[in-house]
Amino acid sequence: IKKTELKEYDTSRSTGITAINLIDNDELIGVKLTRGTTELIAATKNGLSIRFPESDARPMGRGTRGVRGINLNPGDLVIGMDIVEEGADLLVISEKGYGKRTPISEYRVQSRGGKGIITAKITNKTGHAVGMKIVKDNDEIMLINLSGIIIRMNVNEISVMGRSTQGVKLMKVPENESVVSIAKIS
Repeated sequence: IKKTELKEYDTSRSTGITAINLIDNDELIGVKLTRGTTELIAATKNGLSIRFPESDARPMGRGTRGVRGINLNPGDLVIGMDIVEEGADLLVISEKGYGKRTPISEYRVQSRGGKGIITAKITNKTGHAVGMKIVKDNDEIMLINLSGIIIRMNVNEISVMGRSTQGVKLMKVPENESVVSIAKIS
């Protein structure tokens, strides 16, 4: 994770500028505009998440790689990050179409760089987690599968469950398919 002041990206170059240095097999998965005083939450494909204060990541220049947000277990990777909103829920969706909302109050604040806590029970039935978003009742969500099939639903139709549950079926996913992405519509 990396925090950089917005003014560092003020440019008129048509070729763009470097935003972050990536190493090995790293890839950029998300960018959020913050106020400097927020809390962030990141989740992994194996169903772990970490909630920490943005102040744990000091501001850095554009050409840096950042600091560890979550200490990943072997074979795990980060699937998403978002800004914590009090009174909201964390929505987690799995590759086989399962999903659930969990109140953000169930996620304690930790120090950046820890292992995280259980967010979703990952099983063969659910598949790995593929997306997460901070949501409120009046939001909508779109689930997109590998073939480009999209379903759109109201967030308030998705069950609210505890952190260590697997969720309920939200999208029928054929045998050789999977949910690949989710999008929030406010």
